[in-house]
Amino acid sequence: MLRVEMLSTGDEVLHGQIVDTNSAWLANYLFEQGLPMTSRETVGDSLEALVAVLKERSHIADVLIVNGGLGPTTDDLSALAAAKACGVELVEDAGWIKTMQAFFNERGRPMAESNRKQAQIPANAELLDNPVGTACGFSVRLNRCQIFFTPGVPSEFKVMVEQQIVPRLHKQFPALEAPLCLRLTTFGRGESDLATELDKLELPEGVVMGYRSSSPIIELKVTGPRSQEAAMHKAFERVREVAGESTIFEGLRSLPDRLAERLLAQNLRLAVSESFTGGLLNWRLQSAGVPLAGGELLAHSEEASPEKSLECLLARAQGLAETTGAQLALAVGALSGDQLSLALHTPSGTSGLTIRYTATRHGLTLRQETMAMVAMDMLRRYLNGWEVVADYPWLDRVAKV
Repeated sequence: MLRVEMLSTGDEVLHGQIVDTNSAWLANYLFEQGLPMTSRETVGDSLEALVAVLKERSHIADVLIVNGGLGPTTDDLSALAAAKACGVELVEDAGWIKTMQAFFNERGRPMAESNRKQAQIPANAELLDNPVGTACGFSVRLNRCQIFFTPGVPSEFKVMVEQQIVPRLHKQFPALEAPLCLRLTTFGRGESDLATELDKLELPEGVVMGYRSSSPIIELKVTGPRSQEAAMHKAFERVREVAGESTIFEGLRSLPDRLAERLLAQNLRLAVSESFTGGLLNWRLQSAGVPLAGGELLAHSEEASPEKSLECLLARAQGLAETTGAQLALAVGALSGDQLSLALHTPSGTSGLTIRYTATRHGLTLRQETMAMVAMDMLRRYLNGWEVVADYPWLDRVAKV
């Protein structure tokens, strides 16, 4: 099996001052290209540490993608570390100097002398083009490993991986094939509950069952070689059966995306009233292109009493639909004590529920995410022709209409 690794560089990454989105993107992209990542590591802005880790991984990895440290400042050390690890000098690439000069000329800016550092690469390196930035990438061979050096700016990094690195790897390893991954995402059931049934699933050779918990959703995945595709689809049918009505979507598209598709197909418009979720629900739906007729954002204040909150919210959803002319209206109320109400108005009536939210270990953001998901799930269930209010075992439902 080809061993593909990633090395992220920089003190700001090592110490958590910025989120390393590049590593997550790369892991997913390489997986889809049939080049699954074996491991990844982070090292700070230390020349000695960089040289040491390059030498170490060059005896273990087949491919190493190094991210960051190609800028014009003194703490950008990747090129120098690569040269020292390979035992060669840095040389200035005259062609890249011209490319950078053209880059700045097109923008009407002078090129600072410090930018010349970005054209310095190890004498034994192959230059990798960067069509969207000033830092060229490069590749060297060290011991058993092909090492690729890339800029840390996400837009530059992604283009270089897609246009320069992966094509070279496919050419070098033509037999590699992307694995097949069948996935669905659930809401409303816990991971252990699903696993109790799915861990008994008999899977073909080389196929694995995976779980990804990202509260408040659980993703279920069946992954394996494409040679097992027929058997994998058969196993995935059982996954569908176990997930049942808790399946909110299959594949990679989100629940708001699916809701947008279905509402547009049925020429339905939605109005939204929010209090506790603070606009999160509207933002999620609007970003996905859900046809919204209007809405309101109310103060996140306690309502008079939990007993009256659901009654008031049902009336609010109905009134909002009438005011905006929307066929559908979702309403999320305010937190009253430890209780929260949600309502959905449809042409066939208005439904709602009151939940006692006792998970005090959850922060505000997670609680808002969860309630926005409950609201969207009510809409999903209506569009499926199911009972609008579901029974969520992990939420204490105290009232239902």
